Amino acid sequence: GVPVPGIPVPGAGAPRQVTAEQLRARGNALFQAGDHGAALAAYTEALSLSDAASERAVLHRNRAACYLKLEDYTKAEADATKAIEADGRDVKALFRRSQALQQLGRLDQAVSDLQRCVSLEPRNKAFHEALRALGSSMHEKMKAMSCTDSKVEQMFQILLDLEEKDADKKQKAAQNLIVLAREEAGAEKIFQSDGVRLLMRLLDTAKADLMLAALRTLVGLCSGHRSRTTAILAELGAPRLAAVLGVEHEQVSLAACNLLHVMFDSLKEGLQKDFRGKEDAVVLDSSRDLKLLIKHLLELLVLEGASAHGRDNALNLLIKVVPRKSPKETNNSLSLWVIDQGLKKILEVGSTVCGSLGSLPVTENSRMSTSVLLSKLYEDLKCDAERENFHRLCEDYVRSWFEGHELPGKLRAIQTVSCLLQGPSDAGNRVLELEGIMDSVLSLCASVCEAHQLVAVEALIHAADKAKRASFITANGVNLLKEIYKHSERDSIRIRALVGLCKLGSAGGTDFSMKQFAEGSTMKLAKQCRKWLCNEAIDAGTRRWAVEGLAYLTFDADVKEEFVEDKAAMQAMFQLAKSEDRSVLYAVASTLVNCTNSYDHEEPDPQMLELAKYAKQHIPEQHPKDKPEFVKRRVRKLLVAGVVSALACMVKSENPALTSSCRELISRVFLALVEEAEDRGGVVAQGGGKALIPLSLEGTEVGQTKAAQALAKITITSNPEMAFPGERIYEVVRPLVSLLHLQRTGLENFEGLMALTNLAGISERLRQKILKERAVPMIEGYMFEEHELIRLAATECMCNMAMSKEVQEMFLAEGSDRLKLMVLYSGEEDEKLRRAASGTLAMLTTLHPPICKRIPQVTVHWLEILQALLLSPSAELQHRGAVVVMNMMAAAREVAEQLIASEMLEILSVLAKDKDKP
Repeated sequence: GVPVPGIPVPGAGAPRQVTAEQLRARGNALFQAGDHGAALAAYTEALSLSDAASERAVLHRNRAACYLKLEDYTKAEADATKAIEADGRDVKALFRRSQALQQLGRLDQAVSDLQRCVSLEPRNKAFHEALRALGSSMHEKMKAMSCTDSKVEQMFQILLDLEEKDADKKQKAAQNLIVLAREEAGAEKIFQSDGVRLLMRLLDTAKADLMLAALRTLVGLCSGHRSRTTAILAELGAPRLAAVLGVEHEQVSLAACNLLHVMFDSLKEGLQKDFRGKEDAVVLDSSRDLKLLIKHLLELLVLEGASAHGRDNALNLLIKVVPRKSPKETNNSLSLWVIDQGLKKILEVGSTVCGSLGSLPVTENSRMSTSVLLSKLYEDLKCDAERENFHRLCEDYVRSWFEGHELPGKLRAIQTVSCLLQGPSDAGNRVLELEGIMDSVLSLCASVCEAHQLVAVEALIHAADKAKRASFITANGVNLLKEIYKHSERDSIRIRALVGLCKLGSAGGTDFSMKQFAEGSTMKLAKQCRKWLCNEAIDAGTRRWAVEGLAYLTFDADVKEEFVEDKAAMQAMFQLAKSEDRSVLYAVASTLVNCTNSYDHEEPDPQMLELAKYAKQHIPEQHPKDKPEFVKRRVRKLLVAGVVSALACMVKSENPALTSSCRELISRVFLALVEEAEDRGGVVAQGGGKALIPLSLEGTEVGQTKAAQALAKITITSNPEMAFPGERIYEVVRPLVSLLHLQRTGLENFEGLMALTNLAGISERLRQKILKERAVPMIEGYMFEEHELIRLAATECMCNMAMSKEVQEMFLAEGSDRLKLMVLYSGEEDEKLRRAASGTLAMLTTLHPPICKRIPQVTVHWLEILQALLLSPSAELQHRGAVVVMNMMAAAREVAEQLIASEMLEILSVLAKDKDKP
């Protein structure tokens, strides 16, 4: 324990020496009492003190018994083996090892241990019984195995029989095969029964249902099994897998994408494992297989015959498997290899101009996915030389189209610039500065051809976003965009011009006094955006730009107010958020962050404000309609319009457009939606609770924290078992524990503690999960907090955690001040803190009697603190005090004598006669 101001640390006396013999006896007693975890700890400590081989063997044997009870069979086998190595005739150790081996599925070894037991003690009936039971279970297993063999053959026969017309029969066979492949024994059986060749035949039938059955079965065979994955890859061949990914049938393409992802994971896992070992040859193999698969994915990107969604799936796979998952991994060689081998192929997709002659088939999501992939690759680079190489390749690619390819080439070059500006904007800015690019963009903005004008206007808009060019574009682009907006005949062009104007006009951000547009024109633009958004006659791709416009215009509070009054516009936006086109996600999330004011507010320092006024500097002003009561009303209106189900749908999307920053925006909105306790039930009912869990587990740190805080607010005021039914409640623990970290704010700490208190009161399994997430030391830390509410919340949380055996043991640990702190807090002035601390003492003394003997040793004030509880005007405190005293009286004679020698007897006599407090 850390010394705390105001709490004296007792002088350290001479430490009591405990022998291995005493520890073993303590372990035996604990084991008999059913406390296997504590017994294990005692035996382990005894082992650290014992040198005698015979004594160590007994301790290993005893530990094996503990591990069997705790269901850790691998460790039970290891400990029993150590005991047997010391004495080969130790029947207890042999019997325990046979039990462990049986649970681990190694039945033949279990039998040989049991036979040894029978030969050593032929009269022991228990050994004979166990051997008989094991023999029959082995017989069952053999029967099942031979039965599985014939089943596998039968299923393949039904599936490959071209004459078989019974569709139901085929579907059942396919389903059985997939289920069988999910079990390790079944997967191995299929693999050994020439299954891969038969699955290949199913793939080659080109029938969607058979291909799906084959792909899903292969997922089972490859999951987490590297050697099988390597063999399957060798037999099927990367070209065949890539070809299946590129088929027209969407479900088949998606299933192939899932299989490839599983194969990548299995191969990558092999790589990491092998780096720890010395199998160099195997390392090369794994990385060679990985690169082979990636090479075919890159080739698929530019293959004219590949389907548009196949191309999207290939991009999504590359995003998931190429860049490092965290900066802690030092090896970024895969990204470097992909940039050298495939950057140009990736840019081919990004530069595709839809509808132009000979262009690759793409979907509305392809360009966004390409931008995300480029961005991830660029972020994965570690030094200037690597970044410089990336820039050079991008510049070479743009130049190759821009020079000598006439107009179609210039369009491809400009489209590439757009794609880079949406992804790694540094690279986009560099390319934008190449000679002639910007002039081409400006001149093509006035083109008479709609397709050409679209490409140029979009490039101008993306350029307006990036500060480097914004001033140049403000000077040249605003008038041009205004002209296009006023005079163009085409909605698709006008709507994009409008977004460009919005981007340039919102440069003041939320600062009310810095608006660049004339008064009222922002409102006019927003009205036009809402009108377009609701017009279903316009294609979704164009209506998406109306949301982009609102994402900028809703910085203005008047625009926010009008938007939430327009129910049709809100619902049209939610519909778009749920549609196939995922590139709209960021704009929808930004608009909602603006409407709920859930962006970060920087409160200006009052002294600096005075100085700024004195120096006639610009001071940011808040719009009157951004005051809390307006925000609260807007949140209500969004909830009524169905914002929660739209957000839940956005989170579900397994799509590159759901970037970390996009997830953060959605988390911010959710936190704003659960601000008021009465709204939380509705948010949960529409799927908000379920959506918050993945948001709290991955994304930016800010995003994860906001989502975790929203989960805490829900857990504090609703019944957690109803808000997070079934297994979901266990997934909430980790995000809540993350709110206890020191870098979080006091409010986040407080809400995390309150939420964990609620969970800890529900079940032992939840308390175990909280212990496993290492929350207890953090909860303890906050019991020393200056802030009384945080200190109280931590003490209440500890009170509920004290129902766990492990936590009770902690209060008896040598050299810890935990118990002392609880006793002292039971005598504090703050009544709520006294209630939590004395409640913990009542619980501890009831559930773990040895604590009763320790209380008089931790502080000289123990008696007066207990007497003060019994004399308190609060019946709750009196009740807690009475329970503690009763437990202490029952626990040990010497404690009872001390209690009776004090005034305690008189106090108890008076209380026993009190008729008002039964």
